[in-house]
Amino acid sequence: MSPATAIAAAFLTLLAPSHYRLIGHQTYAVQDRGQADVYLPREVHAGAPMVVFFYGGSWDSGDRAFYRFVGASLASSGIVTVIPDYRLYPQARYPQFLQDNALAVRWAREHAQEWGADPSRMVLMGHSAGAYNAVMLGLDSRWLAEVGLDANRDIAGVVGLAGPYDFLPLETDELNAIFGPIEGQPATQPINHVDGHGPPLLLLHGGVDTVVLPRNSTRLAEAVTAAGGNAKLIIYPRLGHSEQLGVLLPQRRGGTNAFGDMIAFIRQAATPRRVDQAA
Repeated sequence: MSPATAIAAAFLTLLAPSHYRLIGHQTYAVQDRGQADVYLPREVHAGAPMVVFFYGGSWDSGDRAFYRFVGASLASSGIVTVIPDYRLYPQARYPQFLQDNALAVRWAREHAQEWGADPSRMVLMGHSAGAYNAVMLGLDSRWLAEVGLDANRDIAGVVGLAGPYDFLPLETDELNAIFGPIEGQPATQPINHVDGHGPPLLLLHGGVDTVVLPRNSTRLAEAVTAAGGNAKLIIYPRLGHSEQLGVLLPQRRGGTNAFGDMIAFIRQAATPRRVDQAA
């Protein structure tokens, strides 16, 4: 993390709620960038919901330390939160970052009870490229299956903040390098893995987002609904790309209920399952 980025991260942390405990530098995979930070509510009630949050950065940048404000805000709302790093371009390409994310999810599930969380109440969440990662794990069963998990069984829900889900054709040389030859690129798009059987989705997008256009969320929600699945779409007219994540800070919540919408979905999706539901 550069000095300027470190200063920005420290400032965001100062703005975030402080009702949490941090367990830092936990290893989920023995590899470069295979560590995660865990954020716990000050008072964890047994069986708490858990979120695994994937940050964005165009798959070529990002550091979990910058997103302490995300973990702090969610943990202060009673949600055990895991924020992993994962390998980035040029070290990694599709699907390696998804495989890293899947390893982090399995690790979080295995340790959930140690932190007071219920492993059956796990929600995946991400912003921008991280939203892509979260939604891909929910819709393309291959990546969680590689680590012995089933998205339909083991993931209670997915929250996508300003994510790219349907963005072909790729417009830069770097994106083409990340996602591979043209003939294989349709398989990299979340919208092409919709079958109506994935976990519930909450897709939130700013109406004035010019980095990732809102049509990504709109098209995905329409596709899931048409297939008989569960997807809720909310467009916030005045929010841009970074603002969609910034609403996790109390100072940025004025004029929108975006944070409340996230928390309500997480709690509802992570409602403890009855025996007949889990079977």
